[in-house]
Amino acid sequence: MLSESLGEDMAANGNGVSTAPRSPLARIQTHKNGICHDDSGKPIKAQTIDELHSLQKKRSAPTTPLDGAQGAFATVSEDERQRQQLQSISASLASLTRGTGPKVVRGDPAGKVQPVAHVAHHHHVEAPTISVSDSSLKFTHVLYNLSPAELYEQAIKYEKGSFITATGALATLSGAKTGRSPRDKRVVIDDSTREELWWGKGSPNIEMDEHTFMVNRERAVDYLNSLDKVFVNDQFLNWDPKNRIKVRIVSARAYHSLFMHNMCIRPTPEELENFGTPDFTIYNAGQFPCNRYTHYMTSSTSIDLNLARREMVILGTQYAGEMKKGLFSVMHYLMPKRQILSIHSGCNMGKDGDVALFFGLSGTGKTTLSTDHNRYLIGDDEHCWSDNGVSNIEGGCYAKCIDLSREKEPDIWNAIKFGTVLENIVFDEHTREVDYSDKSVTENTRAAYPIEYIPNAKIPCVGPHPKNVILLACDAFGVLPPVSKLSLAQTMYHFISGYTALVAGTEDGIKEPTATFSACFGAAFIMLHPTKYAAMLAEKMQKHGATGWLVNTGWSGGSYGSGNRIKLPYTRKIIDAIHSGSLLNATYQKTEVFGLEIPTEIEGVPSEILRPENTWTDKKAYKETLLKLAGLFKKNFETFTNYKIGKDNKLTEEILAAGSGRSVGASNGTGSGPKAVPYRMPVATMEKKISAPTSRSAHKAPPSKVHSSDSKNRNGGPKNVARIKPCPKGLTKCIATQGEKTKLAPPLKKQPYYQEQSLVKKGAQSPKVHIPQLLNWCQRVEMLLARESQLDPRKKKEIFICRSHCGARGDRICPKSSNDACSSMHHGELPV
Repeated sequence: MLSESLGEDMAANGNGVSTAPRSPLARIQTHKNGICHDDSGKPIKAQTIDELHSLQKKRSAPTTPLDGAQGAFATVSEDERQRQQLQSISASLASLTRGTGPKVVRGDPAGKVQPVAHVAHHHHVEAPTISVSDSSLKFTHVLYNLSPAELYEQAIKYEKGSFITATGALATLSGAKTGRSPRDKRVVIDDSTREELWWGKGSPNIEMDEHTFMVNRERAVDYLNSLDKVFVNDQFLNWDPKNRIKVRIVSARAYHSLFMHNMCIRPTPEELENFGTPDFTIYNAGQFPCNRYTHYMTSSTSIDLNLARREMVILGTQYAGEMKKGLFSVMHYLMPKRQILSIHSGCNMGKDGDVALFFGLSGTGKTTLSTDHNRYLIGDDEHCWSDNGVSNIEGGCYAKCIDLSREKEPDIWNAIKFGTVLENIVFDEHTREVDYSDKSVTENTRAAYPIEYIPNAKIPCVGPHPKNVILLACDAFGVLPPVSKLSLAQTMYHFISGYTALVAGTEDGIKEPTATFSACFGAAFIMLHPTKYAAMLAEKMQKHGATGWLVNTGWSGGSYGSGNRIKLPYTRKIIDAIHSGSLLNATYQKTEVFGLEIPTEIEGVPSEILRPENTWTDKKAYKETLLKLAGLFKKNFETFTNYKIGKDNKLTEEILAAGSGRSVGASNGTGSGPKAVPYRMPVATMEKKISAPTSRSAHKAPPSKVHSSDSKNRNGGPKNVARIKPCPKGLTKCIATQGEKTKLAPPLKKQPYYQEQSLVKKGAQSPKVHIPQLLNWCQRVEMLLARESQLDPRKKKEIFICRSHCGARGDRICPKSSNDACSSMHHGELPV
């Protein structure tokens, strides 16, 4: 036989060496009908190639029964459930000019057409009904909550610029926009939002009217309906089940659908069955521009929020981060209504249950430091703090990839695998290895991945109340200490300020360190006034005993260009000391400017770098740079001084004092730590400050005697100077009674100042002392004009000014207690 002869031939080779015989070929049998077949496997069931392909895919369906009959889709058949889902999606895509939504079917256009769902939709705005249109005659295929694998297939097949990298991640391009467009983000202003939201100087909220929003919504919906297929994601925000929000994202790109699949909380099949009507809907038509002739439009890009309709429209930008941050803005509006604080921070938890929040702007290390393999990760970017504790808003992480390395950030490196979206990165065309140092497309390269890709992620992403609140700043000026402990008022001051610094090269035109301030470390996303979030933060910190810290991840030993970046291992040692609680028991020294409490030593960190001035060789340059930064802080904070926190406004005064280094009740010099803030806020309320004159009139100084104006005044100084007298009421607060600033400012800024000999503080060397000398008490400054004839006693202007340069004047209050004098060491001209 054939098999036997083959076995004999293989028993010996040409050299006579025996070898083991191979397995014989399968026998071919011939039946009576003359048809041969291979009996090595059972024949398949399919009769056609299409049937064979259909056997390859197994249909998935939820297996866990639903409890009761709650929800829109509960206790219904599979066909009825899908019909209701399609009706809901059709209603979401309904146009203003038509009374019905589009005909939607489920699945890829290349597949088999499923039953049509075509439903009526009721609008808030009356519009003429168009019975027939091209859009109404065609089918719109809905790709509903696709898996990552399905979205990979769609992206690679239909979206140019989509590739699979060597690690399995999906590399994509976001088009012309590689970052957010904050100047093109608008919010509909109506009777409700006009009173509730933060508008005006410093606010990220740019107004638009309802009509313009509806025009853009119509444009986006018409574009989406004109496509053969759209991607629909139904997902959740907020891991707290009692306060989660249902969101629907309608988009035109698989890249956007996969991005939101990773970033939002992914529902289980059972939750998806019972999803019902979304609480908020995003229409992402980013491939289609807005009409620049439309009112309020300043470019081809527009990101529009309508809080009343609970809708968001995106036109003219394909950058996926607009969806993520747009939803974050929505949470900043909805959560405070439930007395829940929404915060832009990272969050992790130790094995003992101690939770830490990490606030910081881009480049400060928020994601890096919150992703710690020794602690559980709750989230890296967006959180809520409620009465139940903290919860992550998102279901994924959005990490910067520029200069990413396995050694520095192993958890993020290992998370970049199948299912991860890599935005705008550069890779080798042959090996598909990613070069994370390449900035050819943009410096803002990003990776979006599910949070469970981090090995130590805590699922569900919730935790108890935080013990530490860490404010991160990348100080490129090099004058802030690596770490300092903050009082409650100082925490609020730096939280509202939201400081970091840009360095040369990060943006066009930047040649030296540039301070940037973002209120609440996320001004681009907040909706209410920053002090309202600060009040909620203070109340929760005080209630649950959380400690505030300011950590500088920037430069030391000089500014950017001359100093060195603080090493990441040192920063990690500092963070570890905060987590362990050992830093609470350290010995502290207080700085003269900002009043920061600096520990004298930390294990694993060189003591000399803890005080910035020790690392600068040029002490004069250090002091000048420090005062420059302090001035920038003060100027930035002027935007927020017209609001008060607390019923009696005392906490507002303490916040202003904390920013100048005059913490109320805090100790000077060295000690075991800063004293507790004496004021205990019963309820963190927020009220607009009323600038009524009654608060000043009670302490208004009596009119002074008019003095003649000779070539020299009675102090021996030149004319047109400020002659100083003590406060007639013996007050230790500066109570301003000034008149017009324009008449007061020029003499104060242009001339030197003198004081009478009787007023010189004990120990002074001269009866005539130039203004920069520190006096530490409040005095009244009486303004004299050049000539007596120009002075009308009835219109004479008076003002109380803090002589230690706290800057109080006009309707501002000197931020200090009733028993303590100002202790600032500022020098220079008297601030007016």
